[in-house]
Amino acid sequence: MAEAERIIGTPDTPDAAGNGRERPGEDAAPGERADSEGTRAPAGGSGSDEAAAAGASGRDEPTAAGRPRGKRRIAVLFAVAMFAYALDLISKMIVVAKLEHHPPIEIIGDWLKFEAIRNAGAAFGFGEAFTVIFTMIAAAVIVVIARLARKLYSLPWAIALGLLLGGALGNLTDRIFRAPGVFEGAVVDFIAPKHFAVFNLADSAIVCGGILIVLLSFKGLDPDGTVHKD
Repeated sequence: MAEAERIIGTPDTPDAAGNGRERPGEDAAPGERADSEGTRAPAGGSGSDEAAAAGASGRDEPTAAGRPRGKRRIAVLFAVAMFAYALDLISKMIVVAKLEHHPPIEIIGDWLKFEAIRNAGAAFGFGEAFTVIFTMIAAAVIVVIARLARKLYSLPWAIALGLLLGGALGNLTDRIFRAPGVFEGAVVDFIAPKHFAVFNLADSAIVCGGILIVLLSFKGLDPDGTVHKD
C-alpha cells in the first residue's frame, strides 16, 4: 500500500502542492497584473501614476515624435513672424517700384486708397523727430520677444508675439536700409483710409498682435500656458 502511494503520489506530497500552486499571472482578473512573486496589482499602475502626476503638474510632456510642445509653439511664433515680415517686405517693394511718384490708386472710392508715402516717424506717422529712438525701441521689442519665446507654451500667445515680431522686423528693415541713412531710414507707408493716417502691413501686424495680447491678458492666459483668475 505504501509502495502504491509512493508511485501514484498524494496531495500531501511537495510535488502535488507545487503543481497546484498558482502561477504568476494565471487567473488574474481583468485590469490586474501579477509580478514575479504572484502578487496581483492593477495593470499599468506605475505608468498611470506617472501620467497622472505629469498631468497634474501642467507641464508639456514630449509628444510621440519626441519633440516637446513648447518647441512647436516657438515654431508657430517664428512661422507667423516670417509670414508677416514677407508680406510687408514684398508689398513695400511693389509700392516703391510701381506706386511711388505716381498718383494714388483708388481701391474703394475716396474711402480707401493706395498712396506711397515715406514716414520718418512711428506707426501711423507719429513722432517724426524721434526716428532713432523708434529704431531702438523696435530692436528692443525683437530682443524681448526672442527671450520670451523660451518660456512659450501657449498657441494664442505664439500667434500674437509672431505678429508683433514680424511687424517690428518689417519696419526695422526700413529704418536700417532706406534713405536718408542707417537707423534713420523712412518707413514706406501706402494704405490710406479716408480721415485716417497712412500705414503699412507691418503696422497692421503690430496692432493686431497688440490687441490679441490685451484680450489674452483679460482672459488670464499667460505665455507659459497657465490660466489665472483675479
